Amino acid sequence: MSTSEIATVLAWHDALSTADLDTLVSLSSDDIEIGDADGAAQGHAALRDWAQRSAGPVEVGEIYYRDGVVVVEERRPAGTAAAAFRVVHDHVTSAFRHDDLAAALAATDMSDEDLQA
Repeated sequence: MSTSEIATVLAWHDALSTADLDTLVSLSSDDIEIGDADGAAQGHAALRDWAQRSAGPVEVGEIYYRDGVVVVEERRPAGTAAAAFRVVHDHVTSAFRHDDLAAALAATDMSDEDLQA
């Protein structure tokens, strides 16, 4: 397990939950890619735009990890989803939201073996 990469993703979620955009940007690479089933965008300006629309309470559920990729179950007031993150040198380089945990695990080729205790 890489506590550094998981800690980065948890801090990223904390910043998103509290709409702390400066911290969110500081935890993200300059060329971060943000996406979902509707498309993707790249860079800090795109991250700020996305975060302003997405900010709000996010409770982290199950966490999966393998080789620099972290998948997190996200519980929000509107329902449960999941996101897959790539972390390099303590910076999120990509974050893709999926409709559910199963979709995020399938997209990253992860399984129950990657679940972090």
